[in-house]
Amino acid sequence: MYLKRHAEATVKTLAEMFGAVLVAGPRQVGKTTMLRNITQNAGYVSLDDPILRASAAEESGTFFKDNPPPVFVDEVQKAPALFEQIKLHLDRSRQKGQFYLCSSQQFRMMKGVSESLAGRIGLVTLLGFSLRETCGVSCDLPFLPAEEYFSLRKKEQNQITYDEVWKRIHRGSMPELVSNPSFDWQLFYSAYVRTYIERDVRELSEIGDTVTFTKFMVAAAASVGQLVNLASLARDVGISPPTAERWLSILVASNVVYLLQPYSNNITKRAVKTPKLYFLDTGLAAYLTRWSSPEVLKNGAMAGAFFENFVIAEVIKSYYNKGITEPPLYFYRDKDMNEIDLLIEKDGVLHPVEMKKHADPRKKDIAAFELLDRIPGITRGSGGVVCLYDSLVTLQGNDKVIPVQYL
Repeated sequence: MYLKRHAEATVKTLAEMFGAVLVAGPRQVGKTTMLRNITQNAGYVSLDDPILRASAAEESGTFFKDNPPPVFVDEVQKAPALFEQIKLHLDRSRQKGQFYLCSSQQFRMMKGVSESLAGRIGLVTLLGFSLRETCGVSCDLPFLPAEEYFSLRKKEQNQITYDEVWKRIHRGSMPELVSNPSFDWQLFYSAYVRTYIERDVRELSEIGDTVTFTKFMVAAAASVGQLVNLASLARDVGISPPTAERWLSILVASNVVYLLQPYSNNITKRAVKTPKLYFLDTGLAAYLTRWSSPEVLKNGAMAGAFFENFVIAEVIKSYYNKGITEPPLYFYRDKDMNEIDLLIEKDGVLHPVEMKKHADPRKKDIAAFELLDRIPGITRGSGGVVCLYDSLVTLQGNDKVIPVQYL
């Protein structure tokens, strides 16, 4: 059964605005399934087919005569010569919605896209299922701890229990695992990591030592929610810091890892300048760090970090699904170790958010919000604590207790 994706509406909107639409994202998150559902009246070619791939690479000038638009080209990064042909076609025809492109290897292809198709292509990043999608919630607004957002979300709630939250954090959001509860979690992610490294990493980045790269992924997963420390990652894996930096950039560009940037302006000189690391699928991070069950994870030393990672990933999905490829998301930490987990910027206003895995939020949980009031030029908006409490209630002033089901 096909589960409707929130990004569908964004793809359709972009297809009315641009000649081409590219859906990028990590492996196996449902990019092809979604685009095939949208483009039922268009042609379809997959460059996983070696004959078609050879034709696209060697005879790019005639490829779209054999496969005329509108057409959906899957794994388009395998024939970068097609980008120039798409540009030529769009410049001649001036028609919208002619090319639907999809790739799981964003870091290989984006240079070709930016050089050939600037101003001609709409971009969407698709991740695994969001909590809203799996609960059948139609609201696709980007998350914001404000009254307008809450009033709409109150009409449709994600019905999810405490134990189900931890099952979701542990199992992850990959469509195959969400749609098939009987699928073995460990076997799935074992195959996923192997396929990702052998097809996306090894082929495109000339990484010969796949065992060490896997260790690097494990070390990265063990540091979710922490400031990036390349020297520590390099030391743990036995590689040089420049190699660690390059390998981290691969994880970021292939949408496996997300680096949450620190908020800073000309006045916040005491703020740290190092980003924090999160995985875009908590199930993959749990597999890599060997948390064998939801029960072990929620009672383990990394429970708080994983809950925070889960919330961050859900917020990111809400922005990506609306076509916002650079979400206005930050965190704040100063040199005195005062920290706010998440800042969401809208119209020059900063909305602070804390994440707590407990179900009894207190006013002390938002004490750090007052830091923003001391920084000249910053306007603080409404905020809150995302936690496992079951009701949306005011905690203090404009700040609320935000249950997970409001993400």
